[in-house]
Amino acid sequence: MKIVADDTIPFLKGIAEPVADVVYIPAKGFTPEIVKDADALIVRSIDKCTSDLLKGSRVRLITTATIGFDHIDIHYCESHGITWKNAPGCNAPSVAQYVMASLLRIALRRGESLQGKTLGIIGVGHVGKEVEKLASLFGMTILRNDPPRADAEGPEAFVSLEELAARADIITCHVPFTREGSYPTWHLADQSFFNQVRRGCWFINSCRGAVHDTRALLEAHEKGIVAEIILDCWENEPQISRELLDRVSIATPHIAGFSADGKATATRMCLEEIQRFFGIHFDRLGEVVPPAPAHPVINLDSFADHRIENAFLQTFDPLVVDRRLREDPSSFEWLRNHYDHPREPLAYRVIQATPAEKDLLRKIGFVVE
Repeated sequence: MKIVADDTIPFLKGIAEPVADVVYIPAKGFTPEIVKDADALIVRSIDKCTSDLLKGSRVRLITTATIGFDHIDIHYCESHGITWKNAPGCNAPSVAQYVMASLLRIALRRGESLQGKTLGIIGVGHVGKEVEKLASLFGMTILRNDPPRADAEGPEAFVSLEELAARADIITCHVPFTREGSYPTWHLADQSFFNQVRRGCWFINSCRGAVHDTRALLEAHEKGIVAEIILDCWENEPQISRELLDRVSIATPHIAGFSADGKATATRMCLEEIQRFFGIHFDRLGEVVPPAPAHPVINLDSFADHRIENAFLQTFDPLVVDRRLREDPSSFEWLRNHYDHPREPLAYRVIQATPAEKDLLRKIGFVVE
């Protein structure tokens, strides 16, 4: 069989080759001529699987190493017998790590504690649940907004978008991007939304850029309605708003889900779908693992204060990539493609922790001695 894969998908090379002919190509290399005799594709969000690409091909399965699948023309696929599979939840812990590290950075800068603050989570799926778990460990109160889940499970555990906006100190978005259906998310955070939020709130978007309205967000910041902005996702990527870039507290080039652990999980999920679909077996699948971090031991005694917060920031510090994006906003896509994927807390061993610290660190995911 033949597999055509995006050449930037990590930990993939050499895994399927004993069983399949694998062709690695850059995103711009996905052409009808290249994929016409492929049985399966392994793609990323920048690889557009349209009818123009797929027409006349023998492609039977498309796997994407992403949670989102709006880059796949699912209507064409379903009407032409092409199965498609995304990787739900693959990078959920990574996005939660990004959100928490960003919140910790801002809280430390402001001399505030996250404990006792109310976090409103819009979209409580795979990612939202991980964000809730971490935020709860840091003592935050949680408000959940997820209309599809509320419809399916009952409204008791959820609040309306209006109530969340009015009560939350911090708002974070974790919804898919949709323009249609019962609950479209395009410009969900628009002028009407920002007119309802608590003055001085913090706003985070690490799901899809068009979930917020750029102009409305700018106006909310200018008026002091939104005090802090954390943006990983932007409208019109990679041509992002320079005006908005100058105003946000933390700016990153759509890398929140890019931990090495999440990347490895996504690659494994794609290969597992190919195994199931074609009834084959990749003997080397267990080799899809990220490398150890450069400094895997974190000594809490090296921090004068805020020991757990600083330990967490040792796993990922958003200010590093924030600085690079601000230096050259035109490098947005290059920074995404050449990102140094961080490891999640589970890859780190923490030493010199007190008994109370050990309990919390283990719940966060660290290995603790």
